[in-house]
Amino acid sequence: MSAVSLISLVDDDQSVRESLPILLKQFGHPTRTFAAAEDFLTSDAVAQTRCLILDVALPGMSGPELQRALELKGHRIPVIFITAQTDEALPARLLAQGAVDVLVKPFSDTALLQALDKALRAS
Repeated sequence: MSAVSLISLVDDDQSVRESLPILLKQFGHPTRTFAAAEDFLTSDAVAQTRCLILDVALPGMSGPELQRALELKGHRIPVIFITAQTDEALPARLLAQGAVDVLVKPFSDTALLQALDKALRAS
């Protein structure tokens, strides 16, 4: 997998881990998936990831906690948060903490690709 375009996806929902990589591959983005934040954090994918698509609510370490842990380790990976939460203050809070975008599930393919384009330009 190319370090130039690897997209990593961390989501505990198996259907998301199965469907999003198919879409991303259609647009030329190799993708690795992880069911838990800790799995990503300890993988070799961290150094190769150009954009991280990250669920907010994960068992164990949450998405925002993973983002902070990466920053503390010196990894400045652009993050797109995805969430099923409808808390209206959440997107603004995540954007203020450095997220590139926040998408509320279910989101459109177009919204994801626009966020991904923004993230890849930021990396």
